[in-house]
Amino acid sequence: MSQTRIVALVGSLRSASISRQIAEAAASTAPAGAEVSVFEGIGDIPFYNEDIDIAGSVPATAQALRDAVAASDGLLLVTPEYNGTLPAVLKNAIDWLSRPYGSGAIGGKPVAVLSGSISPNAAKWAHADAVKSVGIAGGKIVEEAHLHYAGWGERFSAGHPREDADVQRELTDVVKVLVAAATGELVSA
Repeated sequence: MSQTRIVALVGSLRSASISRQIAEAAASTAPAGAEVSVFEGIGDIPFYNEDIDIAGSVPATAQALRDAVAASDGLLLVTPEYNGTLPAVLKNAIDWLSRPYGSGAIGGKPVAVLSGSISPNAAKWAHADAVKSVGIAGGKIVEEAHLHYAGWGERFSAGHPREDADVQRELTDVVKVLVAAATGELVSA
């Protein structure tokens, strides 16, 4: 039996962001037979432009994203909320993954979305926009594998999310459901 590979895309570029910490904590919860890896370099990918999306000369950073996702069994998106929506860097990654039209790397992949912000809204607008964008791009949203964190600036000010037992339990459940969807064991995804 082969290893189930999940790629995590983080919507914040700050190296110590809570979004990144949540992705790292999720990676640490991968069950036996599965691996969650955080994709590096999402901020280096140029904005999607069909003029530069030419077979054989796609920018290396965009091709690396496509290759990583194509080789994966599923995606985990972690998004903060910027001005009421998902960050441009995450939307840009989804745009690159949706092409070429009809056969993009995201097509048919199970996708879980985790969101959080300092506000009581818990980045639910960013979450909804990520879900909409992924669905249109061809990804399969795994509804059972979503989390929203409100007030995470205060909640995680004293330590990394992996030190929070409740967060670890929640992330473990999300990753297990996503892996089940990726392996065909979750019938509703």
